Amino acid sequence: QVQLVESGGGLVQAGGSLRLSCVASGRTFSMPAMAWYRQAPGKQRELVASLRSGGFTNYEDSVKGRFTISRDNAKNTVYLQMNSLKPEDTAVYYCNARIAQYTNWARLDGYWGQGTQVTVSS
Repeated sequence: QVQLVESGGGLVQAGGSLRLSCVASGRTFSMPAMAWYRQAPGKQRELVASLRSGGFTNYEDSVKGRFTISRDNAKNTVYLQMNSLKPEDTAVYYCNARIAQYTNWARLDGYWGQGTQVTVSS
């Protein structure tokens, strides 16, 4: 089992920055792929950024150049640095861990955190 706990969300003005953290516990050594998703009210949960072993990253188009996903294995922590935030980034952000390096991110598989709210005011 893997437990994920997110933190770092909050209220920020447009143009501001936040850094989300996701601390993993349990069988973290078997989690070669990690990601951040978000879900806005009335919308489906969507992939924001993913990170696979070897440092391979992928970003949703609207966040490219503004968000950065990273991982500190020594701390069992995954981060999402969010810069130049926009009101449309407002959502609950979820951390996700997968047991397979090659995974279908469109499927809502794996382990999930409880989510952290990010609100961007205009």
